[in-house]
Amino acid sequence: MEEQGLPEWRAYFQERNDGIRDTDHEATKAPPLAQGPGYGWREDMHWALPAAYHYTTWTGQRTIAAIEKAHADGQPFFIWSSYHDPHPPYCVPEPWASMYDPADMDPGELTEEEVAHWPLPHRMTRDPQADFDRFDKDGHGNHGYHPHIGVTRRQLQEAMAIYYGMISFMDHWIGRTLDRLEALGLLEHTLIVFTSDHGHFLGQHGLVAKGPFHYEDVIRVPFIVAQPGTLPAGRVSDSIQSLVDLAPTFLAAAGMTPPLSMQGVSQWAAWRAAGSARDHALVEMHHNRGTVHLRTLVTDRYKYTVYRGHPEWDEGYDLQTDPGESRNLAQDPAWADTRQALLRQLIDADLQREWAPTPRVAHA
Repeated sequence: MEEQGLPEWRAYFQERNDGIRDTDHEATKAPPLAQGPGYGWREDMHWALPAAYHYTTWTGQRTIAAIEKAHADGQPFFIWSSYHDPHPPYCVPEPWASMYDPADMDPGELTEEEVAHWPLPHRMTRDPQADFDRFDKDGHGNHGYHPHIGVTRRQLQEAMAIYYGMISFMDHWIGRTLDRLEALGLLEHTLIVFTSDHGHFLGQHGLVAKGPFHYEDVIRVPFIVAQPGTLPAGRVSDSIQSLVDLAPTFLAAAGMTPPLSMQGVSQWAAWRAAGSARDHALVEMHHNRGTVHLRTLVTDRYKYTVYRGHPEWDEGYDLQTDPGESRNLAQDPAWADTRQALLRQLIDADLQREWAPTPRVAHA
């Protein structure tokens, strides 16, 4: 930043939280920290840092620079253009900070009917005195395992408006990247995938940010693929995709065979034509051994979650009749047959993902 003309850049950032003080500069222009429902909450979500020096701009610029260098060198390229935002703390520079009116935002809400059938950790998020230390064996904490109460609708609206601004800021640089690919004549020769590692809660189920809560708000991520002339444009598919499918799909697109040790399936044929490459997805959370360890099976209709050592915490949802996941059916006697079938499918799915280190070469 100093090289680019911002010698006082430290003023725009809060001090490090790891006990290391590498500067005596006060964070006079950084959004003030506040007690809030999510980590890194800020009193003012409008960041005075000029957008030209923001890390979203840096990621976009470096992505374009990498493309230009590969093109100049006559080399193929693989680029993981990883944007930090949208992500807490919710703060962004202008003009993106004021792009959306909080009054227009409609954050999620908690429905009272869902609480009665929640597993214990979910119920604890509604208790201001809840002690989550029992789940923290390694001392590093767990995302989301804290009380999620006290947040007002207005706070959620403000956070949501900033969240949208973060997305538009990112979208601006993705657009510039696509423009550059087109200008270099590379657009039709480049496979483009847009996705994310997870979503965030903004009031849905009474939650904020993220955690070991496998609702659709967090695990159903954006997924867009494009390659003009190779992949059909404008087609919407409801086929199940998983992030572990990306690597084998990229290899298939390059005419290569994935190694036996690689999990996931190739989606290349499904992307090129209608169809599905899988009938389920597995979602895992293993934050603390033995205490925060859960696995979820997702099919085109159902979702089932199991917790290590706690069968009484199981979650089951019919996404067709209850897309908002407000009725946990796992312990409902009328749902026993469906529960049994989903548990069997989850076991099969776990067996299918086991990797084979080498091909079998002998009878023994």
